[in-house]
Amino acid sequence: MSTERPLALYLDTDDIDPTPGVDMLEAAGFRVERVKSHDPDEIVAAAAEAEALLIGYDPITADMIERMPRLRIIATLSMGVDGVDVQAATDAGVWVSNVLGAATDEVAAHALGLVLAARSIDRAARATRSGAWRAEDAPRATTECTVGVVGLGRIGRRFAEFAAPLFREVIGTDPMLPDDADTRDMLRRAGIRRVDLDELIASSDVLSLHVPLTDETAGMVDADVLAAMPDGAVLVNVSRGGLIDEDALLAALDSGHIAGAGLDVLATEPAAADHPFRTHPRVVLTPHMAYLSSRTGREYATRQAQNVVSLFTDGVPATPVNRPASPALTS
Repeated sequence: MSTERPLALYLDTDDIDPTPGVDMLEAAGFRVERVKSHDPDEIVAAAAEAEALLIGYDPITADMIERMPRLRIIATLSMGVDGVDVQAATDAGVWVSNVLGAATDEVAAHALGLVLAARSIDRAARATRSGAWRAEDAPRATTECTVGVVGLGRIGRRFAEFAAPLFREVIGTDPMLPDDADTRDMLRRAGIRRVDLDELIASSDVLSLHVPLTDETAGMVDADVLAAMPDGAVLVNVSRGGLIDEDALLAALDSGHIAGAGLDVLATEPAAADHPFRTHPRVVLTPHMAYLSSRTGREYATRQAQNVVSLFTDGVPATPVNRPASPALTS
C-alpha cells in the first residue's frame, strides 16, 4: 500500500464554506484540493488520483466514475443523491454518502414560510412596493384549510408539526413507511392523518413535497395531479425541482386554478434569467437555500467530511446510501 496521503478533492460546494470539512480531513491525514470547474472532463482530470470526491450539485455520471480508478467514495453535501449515478458507483465499488438531518428544522420552517407567503403575503407585499395600499384578494382562513404532506421523513414530519397548530388538518402519505403501531403513534404525535395519495391530492388546499427525486417521483406533480387539486390550492416544493412538471404548473398558475406556488428548487438551477417563475405574480421563488442558517453551514461541511474520514478509519461512511459488493481499494 502507498504511504502517500490520500487525496480528497472538493468540487464546488455552492453556498457552503467547506473550510471546517477541509480542516477535519487534513487533521485526519488527507491531502485536500479543490476544483472549481463544472466541466466533467476537467473534474475527471483533476480527480485522477483522488480517493474521495466531495461534491455540491455537480452531476457525477457513470462515465465519470469509470474514469476515476482510485475513487473510493463520493460524499454528497445534501440528503438527496439524485446527481450521482449510485448504481454505477456501486458497480465500481465506490461508496456514496449523504448528509442526514443537518437542516431538518430549517427546511421545514422555510416550507411553512413559503406556504404563508404564497397564499397571499408575497402578492400583497409586491403590490405595496408598487404603491398600492389594498389587498387584491383575501385568502381562506388557515383554520379552514387542509395541508397535505407528500413524504413523511424527518423534514415532512417536522413541517407537519409546524403547520398543525395553524391549519384545520394535516394529512400525509408515504408508501415507504410501514403501517404498524409505532408508525401510527409517530404520525399521531406529529399531528398527521395518513391517507393515500389520491385522497391527499384531492383534499389538500396546501400541498407540500418532501420526497427525494427518483425515477418513480420525477414529474410526479403533472397536469393531472394539478387538475385534481382543489381550486385555489397552493403548491410548495423544498425538495427537488424535478418533482414538478414546470410547464403544467405554469399553466395552472396562469389559469388561477393553482393560487400560488412556493418554490425553493427548480428542475434546472440556477434559474435562467427569463424563467417565468422568476417574475410570475403567483410564485414565491427562493434560490435553493431552505437548508441555510448560521448553524447549518458548518454542520453540512463537517458531516460531509466525516463520511470520508469514517470510511478510511472504520471501513464504512457514517451515512452511506449504498453498499458496494466489492469496495474499491487503493493500490
